[in-house]
Amino acid sequence: MKREILISGSPRETRVAILEDDRLAELLVDRPDARRMVGDIHLGTVEAVLPGIQAAFVNIGTEKSAFLHASDLIESEDEDEPPEQNGAADEDNGGRSSRRKLPNIADELKRGQTKIVQVIKEPIGTKGPRVTAQISLAGRFLVYMPFASKVGVSRKIENREQRAKLREMVSKLVPKDSGGWIIRTVAEDLTEQSCKREIEHLHGLWRKIKRKASGAHAPALLQRETSLTRGTIRDLFSDKVDALLVDSTELHQEIVSYLKQVDRDLVNRVTLYEDETSLFDKYDVEAEIRSLFQPRVELPTGGYLIIQPTEALTSIDVNTGRYTGKKDPESTILKTNVEAAREVARQLRLRDIGGIIVVDFIDMEARANRDKVLQELRAHLGRDRARTKAFAVSELGLVEMTRQRVRPSLWHSMTAECPTCHGTGRVFRPEVVVRRMERSLKRAGAEHRERQLAVRLHPEVALYLVEQEPNFLRQLEKQTGLELEVRDDPMMRLDEFRMMAKPAGRDVTEQYAVA
Repeated sequence: MKREILISGSPRETRVAILEDDRLAELLVDRPDARRMVGDIHLGTVEAVLPGIQAAFVNIGTEKSAFLHASDLIESEDEDEPPEQNGAADEDNGGRSSRRKLPNIADELKRGQTKIVQVIKEPIGTKGPRVTAQISLAGRFLVYMPFASKVGVSRKIENREQRAKLREMVSKLVPKDSGGWIIRTVAEDLTEQSCKREIEHLHGLWRKIKRKASGAHAPALLQRETSLTRGTIRDLFSDKVDALLVDSTELHQEIVSYLKQVDRDLVNRVTLYEDETSLFDKYDVEAEIRSLFQPRVELPTGGYLIIQPTEALTSIDVNTGRYTGKKDPESTILKTNVEAAREVARQLRLRDIGGIIVVDFIDMEARANRDKVLQELRAHLGRDRARTKAFAVSELGLVEMTRQRVRPSLWHSMTAECPTCHGTGRVFRPEVVVRRMERSLKRAGAEHRERQLAVRLHPEVALYLVEQEPNFLRQLEKQTGLELEVRDDPMMRLDEFRMMAKPAGRDVTEQYAVA
């Protein structure tokens, strides 16, 4: 598979696009006003301990206190490589494992106690950040966990001999009782020299953090996670990536300088992009980014997906659309569902959708076909850096799945609630607005406090009145005893109206508003 990384940087925003076979597979965005927190290490103060839910709230200096669960006080049994999320668990299971005996949090933490913690999930919605006491420091080849005890190997290194060789080398080089270590996927060809250098670097970093903590007053930031660009190079850029293009001279120098320290062989794959056409336009990435915020996603043969995020979960509906096939209905449905499975996996990565996801595939009668669709979905989910779990296709064609969530999705982080519809995506029709206005005007007439009112409406609603209910005002004036005047106002929202008392022009809308 062809893989490329595009980095576009400016003083106010850095964007990283990961392309697979010339298609956008992942988009990462970093802005100073919405800086990424995952990986930051803080000295926090325990504000509350809640034995009933085996959790504590820790003040780390953010707007809302951080959530610390008892499961994040003990060493994980998972040898898998913590990605940029530092091994955060899916929100749906809260990181808790039924196989591990959890400590009583009331025995471990007391109110007012200080604790070194690391952010594993950013604030999402009304929730504050989530933190862990199991600190992990990521390097290029290794992840160091000071409070753990094992040497693990990333599961993505599948060769048993290679796994055993790497584990033996690292176990021999790390100081005794120094903590836990995980060998990352990129370390397949790790040399002893590089391994020693990284062990010394990560040990030194942890000593620096401890010294800072000993002299700090909580809450305090002890260590900030590396920048998006540097983190991308550290975690993603390897000999499996064909090319990296960057359009910023400053970022290009930073990348080359870092690679000269960790992997000189990759330097010749880095290119400074200097064309007049913007980097993302050159690779047709901008058009794909714009489509990420649309609910409808087209499939190659004519079917489509409808992606709808909700408070509790994200629903994805699969439709055949204009694709009718040439053979029997079951084969048509199977082809659409297989295409949809590939695209669902891609869209989850692209939009960074996490939590509970329900995919409504088109109903299939044959069990073998349902299994094919699930196999296709799981195969493409395997490319995802976030942890995912997809359950079997039900008789109704539903697949329930979870995806690790550590920060708000692109949809949440790059859009805001519509001030007209307040997040529903719908507004009242003109005839409904007119009926609401009518009820308010009747209330004003019944109270006999106003004699003349000017009503301001969106032009589309005013046009509806003229064309569909031309006698509306005259009839309402007879019923209420008011003198009424309608004015169209393009500054009004589509489902909004204002009632102004004449001649003073006083706004009395709220005074007489009804549902």
